[in-house]
Amino acid sequence: MGFARQYEQLVSEAAGVPITGWEFAWMDGRAVGSDPSWAFPELARPLVRHAGSLLDLDTGGGELLAELAPLPAHTVAVESWAPNVPVARDRLRPFGVSVVTELPGGENEFDVVLSRHGRLPADDVARLLTPGGTLLSQQVGSDDLADLNAELGAPPPHPRAWDADTAVRALAAAGLTVTDVREERVPLTFHDIGAVVYQLRTVPWQVRDFSVEKYDRALRRMDALIRTYGHFTATAHRFLVQASRLEASLAGAARAGVRGHR
Repeated sequence: MGFARQYEQLVSEAAGVPITGWEFAWMDGRAVGSDPSWAFPELARPLVRHAGSLLDLDTGGGELLAELAPLPAHTVAVESWAPNVPVARDRLRPFGVSVVTELPGGENEFDVVLSRHGRLPADDVARLLTPGGTLLSQQVGSDDLADLNAELGAPPPHPRAWDADTAVRALAAAGLTVTDVREERVPLTFHDIGAVVYQLRTVPWQVRDFSVEKYDRALRRMDALIRTYGHFTATAHRFLVQASRLEASLAGAARAGVRGHR
């Protein structure tokens, strides 16, 4: 089979895989890496165990919450991307989780808020956390796989900087106390062009105008690189922040301390 035929077969296969939730099992053996040194589920699990209520932002197909079970009696998952909603509801129904498409409108409702690769609306998190509650979030930074975009001749993935410093400033401005910050840039290695196509389909904001047809020439060049060197490696950008909302008494003491030093 010639290289052109192999390319077309790999791309056709990747283009035909159904995309639901945030599962990347199809990539096993085709792409390796992108995981930071910390393990988000292991950091989240003790928080969940001691919580009476839990909110998961942008839950995808509910994969993370299912992994963290048993869950608090009052657990809510938010997912606004329509294809993921029925997937999340089916997966999380046995755990008694309510899956909604918009942020809850109340206040002081959740002991723990999780966001792995989802939104981080600082003001809403501060509103929804109970006094003494905790936020744990792993974010995809704005530099994520920027070298993949460059290789394809595509625009950068994010027009504005999104990194640990930016997130910490936003959380502090919302009145939360940041207790842990970590940031890493780690390799993600693609071993065939099908893995690249699947990645770009699964994460459509990476190259917002992506289609196999539009980027055919660039994809064929990348395919040739992978055949020559055995891989194409890009750099993933991940950061983690943990923050707490002070107890009412502590917040009052902090304010009094500020007034006392004026």
